Amino acid sequence: MEASVIEIVTKTLFIGIGVLLFIQILYHLIIYISIIRHQGRNHKGKNSYSDEQPPLSIIIYHNGEAEELEQHLPSLLTQDYPQYEVIVITDHKIGESVDYLKRIKATYPHLYYSYLPESSKWISRKKLAITLGIRASKYEWLIFTESFCKPQSNHWLALFARNFTPTTQIVLGYSAFQKAKGWKQRCICFDNYFRSLRYLSFALLRLPYMGIGRNMAYRKELFTVDKGFGKHLDLLRGDDDLFINQVANRKNTRVVTDNEALVVMEPVKLKKFWREERLGYESTSRHFKGIHRHLLGFETLTRFLFFLFVIGGIAWGIIQLHIPLIIIASLCLIIRFTSLAFILNKSAKNIGEKNRYYFTLPLLDVLQPLHSLKWKLAYLFSDKSDYKRR
Repeated sequence: MEASVIEIVTKTLFIGIGVLLFIQILYHLIIYISIIRHQGRNHKGKNSYSDEQPPLSIIIYHNGEAEELEQHLPSLLTQDYPQYEVIVITDHKIGESVDYLKRIKATYPHLYYSYLPESSKWISRKKLAITLGIRASKYEWLIFTESFCKPQSNHWLALFARNFTPTTQIVLGYSAFQKAKGWKQRCICFDNYFRSLRYLSFALLRLPYMGIGRNMAYRKELFTVDKGFGKHLDLLRGDDDLFINQVANRKNTRVVTDNEALVVMEPVKLKKFWREERLGYESTSRHFKGIHRHLLGFETLTRFLFFLFVIGGIAWGIIQLHIPLIIIASLCLIIRFTSLAFILNKSAKNIGEKNRYYFTLPLLDVLQPLHSLKWKLAYLFSDKSDYKRR
């Protein structure tokens, strides 16, 4: 091979690795550092909060086992908050879940429950359940979670409520999986954390684009004025991410990052659950408005190119016996993982995520976009009618 070609390839690899490393670190600093900065402002008392504690309505759609309610509902019913109600909409009129709700109703008078009519089986049952819950609610502020989620503390409602300022209409929180053993669980926890960090960080940067219904709040008026889920009623999903994407803007959305404000989910017991979760997200994310999809795609693309250039640089350096290229490529890889480990683990500590990512981070970081690609391809070749109202 001619010397000039070798020099061009070598120089291209040097420049490519350097530029992509700069882009990746700059992206991480701008996006993910926002949570660290937000918590720092909290500690210094620089964030403004409301002193009022308005009455709240917690709305839950339950379609699981009665055991879920027995384990997690008491933590919702015993919050340290002056006035609130808990509304549970179940999938069936009879069953162990309904029997349990009847038993504890006398103990907790602020608990209300209802059920979905059988005639609703051909529409999104979750969207209908949430709509029924909202219509039945007595209060303006609505907080949403799932029956398999448990608040980290009894100050959960109070920490959300202090974000209910006059200009706020939406408050987004974090939901984490309970720490569990096994590589599959670790991959799922990392994917959940990584995606959550993205949408929470964007919201802190006044670019909100989605929310997750396991831990978020919004005003009842927002749902009513914007005609609820009417704009995407043809989709089975979208009761949380698409609705927030539809109504959120830079002025009306806040984020709660306190440790005691997160909810913890049970570990994924069936692979099918996570598959449905990810494919459901793929079906709705395609309808997101704004530049967010492009920004997220840009991060994934530059990450992929960075790894490609680093691997290519090391391989080329070995073939050409170019020691400086091998050293620079390896050093850039170490710098990227070190900076990412600091940001991810510091943010995790701030928002209450129990998992930490050090030695497994390089593998998880490489696999995460590959997993995303897998879900995109799985959705691409799936039957799209599975995600639409029949």
